[in-house]
Amino acid sequence: MVSLGILTIQLHIPGCASLKEKRGRLKPLLSKLHKEFNVSVAEIDYHDKWQDSIIACALVSNNNRHTQRVLMSVPEWIDHNWLDVDLINDAIELI
Repeated sequence: MVSLGILTIQLHIPGCASLKEKRGRLKPLLSKLHKEFNVSVAEIDYHDKWQDSIIACALVSNNNRHTQRVLMSVPEWIDHNWLDVDLINDAIELI
């Protein structure tokens, strides 16, 4: 059985004064999430807003519980380890 999970996270990035600065602050976060959780990560919305972003993390595995457990740990990790962004909202969808 294949399990596909998608986590969407809305972030606020205080103090950003340009899109270039936003990219500079998001890129290390996306890279770290990929390395830490073995998920695919991308910014999917609010591309033109300096201080806001919506990112998505996707994970494919052979177990629904594993997929959900990994994706549930991502927002918690961001809250505890990435202090220069504010997590506004998150949602998981399992397919």
